[in-house]
Parts: sequence; structure tokens; C-alpha cells
Amino acid sequence: MSLFQEDPKNIHNFIRASLPLDPKKLCESVPLPYSEKPGYSAVYRNKYSVDGLITRPHPSLATLFDLHEVAARSQPDSPCFGVRHKQADGTYGPYQWINYQEVYDRKVHFGSGVFFILQNNPYRTNSPVHQKIHYDPQATESPFVLSIFSANRAEWVTTDMACSAYSLTSTALYDSLGAQTSKYILSSTESPIVVSSKDKLKSLIKLKAEDPETLSNLITLVSMDPLDPKTDEALVKYANDNRITLFDFDQVLKLGEINKLPQIPPKPETIYTISFTSGTTGANPKGVLLTHANAVCAVTFCYSNITLPESPTVYCFLPLAHIYERMSISFALSMCAAIGFPQSPSPLTLMDDIKHLRPHFLNLVPRVYTKLEAALKAQTFNSDKPIIKSLFSAAINKKMELQAVEDGAQGKHIVYDQVVQLLRKKIGFDRLIAVTTGSAPISPETLKFIKASLNTGMSQGYGLTESFAGVCTSLKYEANPGSCGAISITTEMRLREVPEMNYHAHDKGGPRGELMLRGPQIFREYFKNPEETAKAIDSEGWFATGDIARIDATNGNRIYIIDRVKNFFKLAQGEYITPEKIENTYLSQFPFIQQLYVHGDPLKTHLVAIVGLDPATVDSYIKRKFNDILSNQDDIVDFFRNPKHRLALLEDMNSSVGGLLQGYERIHNIKVDFNPLTIEDNVITPTLKIKRPIAVKFFKEDFDALYEEGSLIKPDAHKL
Repeated sequence: MSLFQEDPKNIHNFIRASLPLDPKKLCESVPLPYSEKPGYSAVYRNKYSVDGLITRPHPSLATLFDLHEVAARSQPDSPCFGVRHKQADGTYGPYQWINYQEVYDRKVHFGSGVFFILQNNPYRTNSPVHQKIHYDPQATESPFVLSIFSANRAEWVTTDMACSAYSLTSTALYDSLGAQTSKYILSSTESPIVVSSKDKLKSLIKLKAEDPETLSNLITLVSMDPLDPKTDEALVKYANDNRITLFDFDQVLKLGEINKLPQIPPKPETIYTISFTSGTTGANPKGVLLTHANAVCAVTFCYSNITLPESPTVYCFLPLAHIYERMSISFALSMCAAIGFPQSPSPLTLMDDIKHLRPHFLNLVPRVYTKLEAALKAQTFNSDKPIIKSLFSAAINKKMELQAVEDGAQGKHIVYDQVVQLLRKKIGFDRLIAVTTGSAPISPETLKFIKASLNTGMSQGYGLTESFAGVCTSLKYEANPGSCGAISITTEMRLREVPEMNYHAHDKGGPRGELMLRGPQIFREYFKNPEETAKAIDSEGWFATGDIARIDATNGNRIYIIDRVKNFFKLAQGEYITPEKIENTYLSQFPFIQQLYVHGDPLKTHLVAIVGLDPATVDSYIKRKFNDILSNQDDIVDFFRNPKHRLALLEDMNSSVGGLLQGYERIHNIKVDFNPLTIEDNVITPTLKIKRPIAVKFFKEDFDALYEEGSLIKPDAHKL
């Protein structure tokens, strides 16, 4: 019997003809009448969904499985996964593609193969977890959790699609979590199988070898890379010695092809994935349970905003272990996009891949865009060729001026568009339609420059793991960039007053307070953690994000993220400080730094900070400011050990924020370095949020030294 009442091609064509929605209407949200309660703002919905939230792009599409089916049936011959292979000379060749039908077959074979190798596993025991491992076409919930552990690659997405095809729940491990956190995830999910890149196999086996009781349920590893019977003999033995069977991806595909099983379509309420958040407290991560209904809502959010070319191409760059990229790839698969994968886990190959792929869309994070901005400026504004410098400066400045006229203004110019196209073509951006950014603050000036220099739309979004990524995004051509746009058609919002931080529902210019979300895109609970669930979701279903937002009543009630709840402390003179707001202000206004960690001591009257310089731009700053030429990072760090040089830098930082900060919110002393906040030191999360309880201990000696030295701005400011 057909899954759909309509032909998949008709469904696909209907969606493409109906979406995206009108951006001029989509960029506004409205307060619902009589929805305001004491201590809260009104409830806001998107102008498109005032009468009811929208959950699907089409009535027939309720799960990711449905989306995959429509894509494969409507365009089976379209390119789906593209991979670059290493050549004899060490370079990587052009993208090689397999189509949607081939990917469809691989997911079915792999899903079937997973059941085969687990059901016939010699290390299967009488444990409750192992006894649940069996194929049941009538299953209503996943019989086990499958874990995925690798950098972005086609096998990662194939495995994830196979899970959807057989109603299996997946979870992801990633390097930045560390071995102990990986062990915690495997233990808490009781996962019997990990599909992993070959380089991670030994460390996974070692985890079980060191604690066989805790990981007794782990009995199978699947290598995404081929295993050689001779050279990998010791690895296979190591696995078997620890009661683990080891297969490679192709073996599982072949076993599944021979022992093919009918798919088990999930229901909307089926758990699609358990996404573990890294968190900012240093405690074990929380597992966010996300259903197929949540995932389809996220795809619906994407469809409502994005204009589709006839045959779209995307680049799978951001880590698939994080929800931002999983949303993006779910959307890409549903729209039959050609998805190109990185040649290696290193971000240094990004631009080379883009030249070969020529994508229509890019999803990146702010620190990648700031590096791109510096590279583009080096070829335009700062070119050593006067004609090039003059021509591109005129073109980009004019386009920035035209794009700032009004919302939606693309800044078209009959001459300068052709000039900018030369730059786009040179770096592989000639087909680019739009780029998006999220996960961390980005300077409005960076947004303006990239839009103009690449002649493309650029939007800033906001979302969380708990909301299956994006729940709002700005206009591609926002005249005055900086907002995260209006709340999406899938979700409603309100703000909770936080009086101790001076945020209220009736503040001038619009409500300010903790952003709260509700709707079908929002998660329902944390995995095996009812206490944290109760803290996060109230009796009315509102999820407290922990982020402080401002709703701007003057521009369609768009959202601005300005702070974090509880990220505040009091200085000795009694002033309350919210460090994240201060950090975001400096980072957005002073382009020569890319990291900032602000700290205050309750016994002191001023703030100190750890500053991470932007390696792409700081040498030009030093040349202009100090008339000195330095390019070596160690030399630059030594240069700023001099208090006079640090003072000059600090004065420029404080000057850049103008009247955006109060006097007591300005920094008085700094330690300067390159990339001082790292995931490896456990002071930031993989999404670049500062783990303040850990960071304050990590930098204690630095902060003590800065307070001992005193204020550079006012030498006697440290005296009470």
C-alpha cells in the first residue's frame, strides 16, 4: 500500500511552489490579545501563524522517514552525496556523486545489516538491553540506541537515515566531549553499537577494556572505513578480547542486502535522537529527547524562510553531532539537494572544497565568517594593487549603502554587481544565494560587509538543542543587521521578567527578560533526568531557555539576544554586572578580538578580562596603531605584555563601545593571548559558550595578577 495519498512528485512540486513564505510578513510577530500575565510579557506568534502554529510542510509529511521517501521517489536520479577522494599526489579530486536512489538503497541495506549483526552477535547476553534487540515490524519504540562517532561524512548521514527508516533512536559522540563523557553517554543510553570512523575504534575499545561492567552492553563496533584482514588483525583481536565484534561499513551493507528487512516507519512521537548538550557548568551533559515531530517542525521552519533553486547544492561543514547541522541536512535531504562533504575533518580545507562544490547555501559560525571577512578584505579594501583596492572599495561601500536603505534591499547595481561577481567566482561563491550564522554573537559590521562583498543574503538565527535548532532567523537583507528576526511559524514565545537583572516586561522600546518557548518544535524531556526537565519546562509547557532577549516593538517585534540568566555578579560598590552582555558588546564593536571572557570580583570595584586576539586582523591593527610590524603570534603576545601597549589596546576597545556600556561595565585590565578559550581546556563548550564555573578556576592566577597590577584605566581604581 502506498504511504502517501498523493504522488511524491506532486508533493515535492507543491512544496516548492508554495514556499518560502513572504519575507515581509514572515519577519513580524504579534502579541496575542489578553495573553499577558504578571511577571511575563504577552505571548507572541509569527504573523503567519497567529491562529495556530504550523507543524509540517505538507499534511503527508509527519516524520523524517516521510521526507526521505518523498525525496527518493520524486527525484531518484538527482545527486545526493558528494565525496572527494585523495589522489596519488596527495591532493583531492573533484566531487564524486551517488544519487538519491543509491542512498535510499544503502540506508535500507545498512539498517537491515545492523539488525543482523546485533541479533547474531556472539557477545549478546541475557541483559534487559540485549534481550530487547530484535526486529519487530510492529515496534512502537526503538529497541536500542545506536551511537555515531566521526567527523562529517556520507556514512554518518547514511547511518542516521537508516535509523529513521527502522524507527531506531540515535545519539552522537564527539571528540570535544572527552573520553569520560563519551563513556557516560554510552553507559546511560546502554548503546550496544557504535558506528565510527576507524581512527576512533581503539579508543572506544579501550573505554570498555577499562570498565567492562559499565559498558557491558556495548558489543559491536562498525568502522566507516574499510578494515584490512592483515593490517587490522590486532585491532579485531583487541575488540574480541573485550567482547566486541568489529565490522566495517561495507560488510554491514552486504549482510543487509542479503538479509534485507522491510522498513519500520516511525510515528511522529518516535524518538529520533538523543542529543547530548555540552552545557556550561562542567557537569555531565543532558540528553535532549527529540522526536520526529520536532525534526519535521525544524524542517518546516527552514522551508518557510529559504528560496530554493532548481537543483540546490549545499556543503555539510558544521559538526553533524550538533543540532544546527542536523537540522540543515534534514532540510537538504527533503529538498533533494546535492550534499557535499568535507575532504577532511580540518577546517583548513573549507575554501578548497567550496571552490570545487560551488554551493548555493552555507551554514557557518561567526569565527569562520570573521576569518572569511579578513580574507576578503585582504583582496579588496587592503589590496596592494591600487586599482583593485579602489574598484572593490567603491563597489562594496556602495552596495553596503544601498543594502541599508530598507529591509529587503539587495543593493543591486548595474556596474558593481559585475565587479563583485568576479570575487565570487574566484573563491567558488558564484552560485551562492544565502549564508546563515548562529551559535554565537557576530558583529553587525561583519554581516554588512559579507552581504555586500559577496552580493548575497545573510541571516542570523537563534535556536537551541532543545528546540531542534532554529526558531527564528533574520531577514537575508536586513537593513540594520543585528536581530535574530521574528519568532518562527512553528513556535510561540514570551519573556519572563528578571527584576534582579533589571529586565522587565514594560521596558522602554519593548519587553526584556528570559526567553521562553512553546510549541511542537520544542523538546518534551531530558533523557532519564526528570529533575532537570521540571526545572526547564513549567506546568504550562513553557521551556525556559536561559537566554535574555529583547523584543523590539519598533520593527515587527524582532528578537535580540542580549544576555544570559544568572550570568551576573555584584561588584564591591554594589553594581550588578552581566558579563555576557558586556562580552557581546565588545566583540560586536571591536573587530580585532575574537574571544573575550569578562570577570569581576565582589571585593573589587572594576572588571578584568581575558582577550583573544583575531589573528587575521591584529597585525594590521598593530601597524596602524603603533606603527610596528609584527606577524609572529608569540611576538605579538610579548608586545602586549607591556602595560603601555595593553592600555592603548584597552582604550580603543572601550572607545569602540561608546555609550553602549555604563562606566562600571567597562574593562580596566586585560590579559592578551591568541585563542585563550579552548574546548580542550574545558572552558568553553563546542558551541563556544563559556563554562564560567570552570573558567574562573582555570584563569584564577591570571585574574589575581590583573587585580594585583590594578586598573590600567584608572591606576587607583582598585583601592577602596
